[in-house]
Amino acid sequence: MTDKEKEVAVEVTDESAVDEGKSLAWLSYLGILLLIPLLVKPDNSFCKYHVKQGIAMVIYWIGLGVVSVIPILGFIAWIGCVVIFVFAIIGIIQSLSGKYWEAPLGIYQLSQKFTF
Repeated sequence: MTDKEKEVAVEVTDESAVDEGKSLAWLSYLGILLLIPLLVKPDNSFCKYHVKQGIAMVIYWIGLGVVSVIPILGFIAWIGCVVIFVFAIIGIIQSLSGKYWEAPLGIYQLSQKFTF
């Protein structure tokens, strides 16, 4: 198999993963509902990609919740929660569109550290 044929095979496999996974991948950005695509389609690369980012967002959200208890930092944490909420909406839109979206503010980088 030549390099060109391998490249085409990877693209076709990736497209089928996107078509198969985008019906569930959007749930990855809705907190605990990220378990649904993880359990229903555990081998789908598109679902895994978005689930990892959803887990990273949940970690950020929990961290901001802990910081919000501190009186002076509470307002800043509230703004951070709104920002994460906006990123979750963008993630839902991108996953429904069938796109691999790299979330900003270190969310994507943290998500790449998860292996499952």
